[in-house]
Amino acid sequence: MPLATTGELVTRAAEARSAVAAFNVITLEHVEAVIAGAESTGAPVVLQVSENAVKFRYGRLLPLARAAVTAAERATVPVALHLDHVQSDDLLRQAARAGFSSVMYDASRLPYTENLAATRVAADCAHSRNLWIEAELGQVGGKDGGPPLDAHAPGARTDPGQARDFVTRTEVDALAVAIGSVHAMTTRTAALDHDLLERLSAALPVPLVLHGSSGVPDDALVAAVAGGIGKVNVGTALNAAMTTAIRGFLAAHPEAVDSRRYLKVGREAMVREVARIIGVLARANPS
Repeated sequence: MPLATTGELVTRAAEARSAVAAFNVITLEHVEAVIAGAESTGAPVVLQVSENAVKFRYGRLLPLARAAVTAAERATVPVALHLDHVQSDDLLRQAARAGFSSVMYDASRLPYTENLAATRVAADCAHSRNLWIEAELGQVGGKDGGPPLDAHAPGARTDPGQARDFVTRTEVDALAVAIGSVHAMTTRTAALDHDLLERLSAALPVPLVLHGSSGVPDDALVAAVAGGIGKVNVGTALNAAMTTAIRGFLAAHPEAVDSRRYLKVGREAMVREVARIIGVLARANPS
């Protein structure tokens, strides 16, 4: 089917008090696994390519993007493409031509005034290219190997009043909020601030996004979606599923050298994890 757009999937989910799952992909196996997992549940899904994934692919966006577009167009469920955690203006300008309908522009490392100014410029650039744009306010720590911020550190959590001002002045279409999750967690022990989420949801007119979801327990994810999260980003959980499965296979088959044998095992593990996570999110709105 034709590519869906991230904006329509997230807006529809947010209006229904549900959430669309957005999975970060690095290899073709990731792409295939996310689509197969979504098809097994009948749910729409977002494929996300991060700026770090582009750097891993020798700085070239198009090879993975074109593979993702081709796979998405053959899917039996709606699939959208999203460019994630973009800091490069050049990469932002490439997004629409590469088949992406949305970008997440990340200036959250900057002080508030600078984040606002940079994000407003990025939003103007994105909208001129018909791209839906997500930004981040507060800091979801753990990105690029950095340590998570202390829960009480200045700027670690998203302030509702500041967030309302930010959204109004930047005109972004969605906001990633810092409510206690952390990027790259391999244990599911993050404690979300659901009271803060309730206040953010009441204050903001745009869909809210949860980053660092791999470290959030299932029940907390369900509560976050019920509390107003419309897009849930997942990356580390897929990599953990793939790596664990491949390690197990190679330990059991030390003679194996054909990469298809262990990549297939890794891909199947990711399919199961995608379906599991989509099922968890669906618990927030069973209808």
